Amino acid sequence: MNPHLNLEENMKLASVLEPSKPSFFPAMSKIVGTLGPQSRSVEIISNCLKAGMSVARFDFSWGDTDYHQETLDNLKIAVKSTKKLCGVMLDTVGPELQVINKKETPISLQEDSFVVLTPDLDKEATSCLLPINFTGLSTAVKKGDTIFIGQYLFTGNETTSVWLEVAEVNGEDVVCLVKNSATLSGLLYTLHVSQIHINLPTLTDKDKEVISSWGVRNSIDILSLSYTRHAEDVRHAREFLSKLGDLYQTQIFAKIENVEGLTHFDEILQEADGVILSRGNLGIDLPPEKVFLFQKTAVFKCNMAGKPAVVTRVVDSMTENLRPTRAEATDVANAILDGSDAILLGAETLRGLYPVETISTVGRICAEAEKVFNYDLYYKRAVKHAGDAMSHLESITSTAVRAAIKVKASVILCFTSTGRAARFIAKYKPITPVISVVIPRLKTNQVRWTFTGAFEARQSLIVRGIFPMLADARHQAESTNSTNESVLKVALDHGKAHGFIKPHDRVVVCQKLGDAYVVKILELED
Repeated sequence: MNPHLNLEENMKLASVLEPSKPSFFPAMSKIVGTLGPQSRSVEIISNCLKAGMSVARFDFSWGDTDYHQETLDNLKIAVKSTKKLCGVMLDTVGPELQVINKKETPISLQEDSFVVLTPDLDKEATSCLLPINFTGLSTAVKKGDTIFIGQYLFTGNETTSVWLEVAEVNGEDVVCLVKNSATLSGLLYTLHVSQIHINLPTLTDKDKEVISSWGVRNSIDILSLSYTRHAEDVRHAREFLSKLGDLYQTQIFAKIENVEGLTHFDEILQEADGVILSRGNLGIDLPPEKVFLFQKTAVFKCNMAGKPAVVTRVVDSMTENLRPTRAEATDVANAILDGSDAILLGAETLRGLYPVETISTVGRICAEAEKVFNYDLYYKRAVKHAGDAMSHLESITSTAVRAAIKVKASVILCFTSTGRAARFIAKYKPITPVISVVIPRLKTNQVRWTFTGAFEARQSLIVRGIFPMLADARHQAESTNSTNESVLKVALDHGKAHGFIKPHDRVVVCQKLGDAYVVKILELED
């Protein structure tokens, strides 16, 4: 038997077909959905939330701020009506190279013909000439280099994407040999040069403008930093956010999209709050046989650092089909068995025909994979990896997870004001859900007093196993015993009302009393 899977030795194969028991938490893993043309009405967004989406991604590679604002306003209505919290992720454009086809007429490229890539945007796109939004391509590439052009969020179907080989550089123009026949149709085509450094800033002026207007206005929870290539990119973005009001609280997820980001992965991971493995672009930059190894190693590193790992491009075919392919279904499960926190859906929800069905299908696959995940082995590995260098908080929270395993607790209740304690518990991937009770903190900017806590609650919506609830602002984090008891009662009542805490269940509680963290085990009565 595979030691990484928790399967019974003499398990009958027919038992695989037994229907799963319904559960209040359908899956511990999280789903990020990209909202767009097919998924921006209040009705569809509400259904996406009910199906299991917990973070909404807004991709600024296309669409203006007004368009995305309208979508976000609809999301807020949907959140209110469904009573389901949802995080907001802003995805930057970054140094993305694009083919500019002003007329939007389809362009046919024939195998073995030549096409010129030019930075002259005044020219029209034709089958012999493609204008691009970058003047430095001719100095970045050399003869024999590979260039890939595909529809943004392309489905991998080679009739809509093309491989080019650089034949010669002519001034600012690059002449390429077409390696496969294709038709480029539609608005936005991105261009990817394999393993070449593109000398453009990671956070572009357009990104900064969007963040400081749209991002600030909507208090974004997570910034997805496209094309993160160095730790300095994350530091620069954090410094920029720190000057923008509430956005000093925004988490930064580094999006690893090419070999340059992969090379500096360890330093990037230290700086970032989480990592998104952008397998679409990585799949072009890496040899196919290396993709799985990168994924497994990167996810492992994120797990051991206690930072969320998000995997993209899992069910491309569901953009146009109601069922995923066999390979895709297996791929989703493997991402969860590797230890990923969340699955990010792009084209599948943005312009796909079945956004809601895609989310529920991915959620069901995640839930099945979680059932055979070897929690015991994972816990031992994580404790061993942390070694003696554990902080006080981590040693307490890992003890809470151990206690939950030993007493077969139904949930772990964690009281937190910054979210750190809950994230440390989640690092050890307990088999039980972690109810993170976020206690608002009172803070002042010398002008007025405000309560914080909503950011911390929403940011945990991308972490596997954490389910946040925001406590009443009257309950302070480091408060008296009586208020702690009343918050605990509210949390337990919430659990009983929703059916995930039952009579005679055991519940592990992790909370701060004064300066000390306490772990206790409660056995509930009738």
